[in-house]
Amino acid sequence: MIRVLFFMLMISGGYCKAQREIALYAGKIPNSKIAKNEESSAPNAEVDSLTFKVSVPTLTVFLPAKGTAIGTSVIICPGGGYHVLLTKREGNDVARAFAKLGVTAFVLKYRLPSDVTMQDKSIGPLQDAQHAIKIVRQNSKKWGIDPAKIGVMGFSAGGHLASSAGTHFSDVRIENNENVSVRPDFMLLINPVVSFTNKIGHIGSRDNLLGASPLQDKIDFFSGELQVTDQTPPAFLVHAGTDHVVPVSNSLGFYQALKMHNIPAGLHIYAKGEHGFLTAPSFEEWFGRCTFWMKSMSFL
Repeated sequence: MIRVLFFMLMISGGYCKAQREIALYAGKIPNSKIAKNEESSAPNAEVDSLTFKVSVPTLTVFLPAKGTAIGTSVIICPGGGYHVLLTKREGNDVARAFAKLGVTAFVLKYRLPSDVTMQDKSIGPLQDAQHAIKIVRQNSKKWGIDPAKIGVMGFSAGGHLASSAGTHFSDVRIENNENVSVRPDFMLLINPVVSFTNKIGHIGSRDNLLGASPLQDKIDFFSGELQVTDQTPPAFLVHAGTDHVVPVSNSLGFYQALKMHNIPAGLHIYAKGEHGFLTAPSFEEWFGRCTFWMKSMSFL
């Protein structure tokens, strides 16, 4: 009874503040080694709340206020170069903004690549993203979600993960989907890493995911602009042209590949702004661009 009252207090008000963190896997984590859980978190006033050495993935559920859910859901993948997760401003803060709009939001705390905790670190994060999509789709009735309106959102390296989920959903080597589609219905990519090529790729993210000397076929496999097909879901991308961390050519290349395959896509490039949009553009500005595109695509 106390738990029920607590839950009701949390969801009262203008939007739902209720959240619940659940284990991503009910049993053994696939592609894992027996290793000590060394996850740690540290607040960073200038950037975010930082989470390091994630080896036990979770999914945090943000439900809209009772009676306001519209059926759309978004799984959010924080950035951090596959080295750390920026779990607040690229995770929980965005999830709460979506919940306020009636969108059921999920923050994915995905495993960070490690030879200590994974048998194959290159596919660990993608396994988690695909499994998150499967869990949301399997539980769509429970959470009041339309199983045909499940999106993925990613920031920076989280954008790489989200775009990988949108291009490798049919690869059974990653996730045994048990006849449940792990294809996202749309993608929201915020100053994303897309390419791992030498020319435009973010080499730090590539090194963390694939190692210092990856084979060319691995580089190609994880370069999203080379993996787009006619089945790739629609996408919206936003980037700053002055991003000196992840070149805007990542978004441009992915957008061009989507258009070549006649995939509905939107792209907005800001003349000024830094990676992560720490000072510009404002959250309301770039998030508004995302929601406008979602409305145009009947996801919102």
